[in-house]
This record gives sequence, C-alpha cells and structure tokens, in this order.
Amino acid sequence: MSPTSTTSSATSSSSGSNSTTSSWLVQGLLAGAAIAAAAGAYAVISARRSARFRSQVIGIIPARFASSRFQGKPLVPILGKPMIQRTWERAKLATTLNKLVVATDDERIAEICQGFGADVIMTSESCQNGTERCNEALQYLRKKFDIVVNIQGDEPLLEPEIIDGVVKALQASPDALFSTAVTSLKPEHASDPNRVKCVVDAHGYAIYFSRGLIPYNKSGNVNPQYPYLLHLGIQSYDAQFLKIYPELPPTPLQLEEDLEQLKVLENGYKMKVIKVDHDAHGVDTPEDVKKIESLMRERNLS
Repeated sequence: MSPTSTTSSATSSSSGSNSTTSSWLVQGLLAGAAIAAAAGAYAVISARRSARFRSQVIGIIPARFASSRFQGKPLVPILGKPMIQRTWERAKLATTLNKLVVATDDERIAEICQGFGADVIMTSESCQNGTERCNEALQYLRKKFDIVVNIQGDEPLLEPEIIDGVVKALQASPDALFSTAVTSLKPEHASDPNRVKCVVDAHGYAIYFSRGLIPYNKSGNVNPQYPYLLHLGIQSYDAQFLKIYPELPPTPLQLEEDLEQLKVLENGYKMKVIKVDHDAHGVDTPEDVKKIESLMRERNLS
C-alpha cells in the first residue's frame, strides 16, 4: 500500500488516538525529568562520600510578607522586636552554621533585617515555597556550601541545639539528602491541620508527613498511649540536592497535603529525622503571638 493510501485509511482513527498519544507523551516527559533529577541526586551522593563530608553550612531564613493566613507575619512585634529578629537572634547561637542570611522578596522585611544587622539576599516573588527561596538565595552566594538549613522565621523560640542537631544528622547520614526534626505531639493538636504530623521507620528515616493524624487507628480516636510525632519547620538539605529540587515536578501527595517535603519522599529520596524536646511554639495565626509573649514572660526572655 502506498504512503498516501495508508494516511487516507488511518484518518478516521487518528483523531481518536491523538489525545491518548499526547497524554502518554506528557507522562513520559514528566517521568524523564524525574529520572534525570534522580540521576543527578545519585551523583551528588557518590561525589560527597569521597570528599570532606558536608563541612560548610549556611542557615537561610526565608521570609515573605504576603501570607494567606497571616500577612506581614515576619514583622509582627514579639515583646517589642520583629518576629524575624527573634528567630535570627536564636539561630545565631547555633554552633554549626558558618553563615546566616535572610532571604526575602519584600523591601520592608529587608530594611528591618538590615537594621538589626542581618545579611539579606533579595529573591524573586516567583518562589513557590521556602525551599525554592533557599535555592535561589544560594545561587547568589560566591562561597560554596555543603549544607543549607531552612530555618522557619515563625519559630522565635527555636533552640539553636535543634539547628545543630539536624546539621549533624545529615553529616552522619551519607545516604540522606535531607534532614529534619520532630517532637512529641500534644493530644489537643491531633486534629489541627496547621500541626504537621510525621511517621518514621525503625532507622530514623521519614515515611510520611500529613496534616491529618498519622498513624490513624480504626477506632478513629486519639490513642493516648501512642507517641505521635509533630514535625518542626526546620529542615536541612545537601546543597547540591537543593539545586535539583526545583527540577522535580510537583507530586500528587505534595499538592494534596500542601507539604513541600513530600515531593522529596515521593521521588524516593531519604530524609533523616531526629526527635527533640521542644514545645513547638510556632506562630501560625495572630492568636499565637499572645501565647508566645506569655511564654517568654514566664521564661524571663526579653
């Protein structure tokens, strides 16, 4: 049969198969991107094992003014000081950080931070989350760093020992590209979607994170005997993996839970988790400010 007659006889069926072909093509492209990123991450691990392991560490406090839940949160006063200053002062006490910067897309935040002595890196408004903001800030630095610590600006009472803990955990775990911290979940926070829960395996690696209670038993009730874990916002990354992270396509669980760390797990990378004693006094809503100030007064923290 001639090429012309083949095209003619196939015309009636080609329209029906176009959408299927396009769908498979898109899926193939996404899979290819994920595979390429995975290959890059594997190369990162191999190269790191033969070098002086992850010795240079930078802490980055990503901050944005526009927030759907609490606009202007980084600048809200906490006993007379902007919250981001409180966080910066705590982070400065960590012994593992070689450098500490604030990354923001807002001139108001930048001006305040420079006023109390912080180094500031201006980033674009297009960053989708704190991880992407950390990655962009890293590109502007001349010095090379091995580990990037993403320090949440809404944790004004974060202990510097927790920062040191996640750094040391990543340094001690060559098969992990990411580390974070958890603490005990209070029963009254079991159903709070702003309190992210975590489950880990027997070796201290993350299995899953959720805004719902996990694990969830068949009775549907909180088990007072079970040691539920609350995820703390701080997390650290291998610096080379952080460059790969934005190339990974968004994943279904990440989008459903609105938790950026799930993209790491869904792509098969290991995340080391440490458990710490911490009251987890993060600021998610305006009502949390009064709670923080009350606690600081009780602890005589100025």
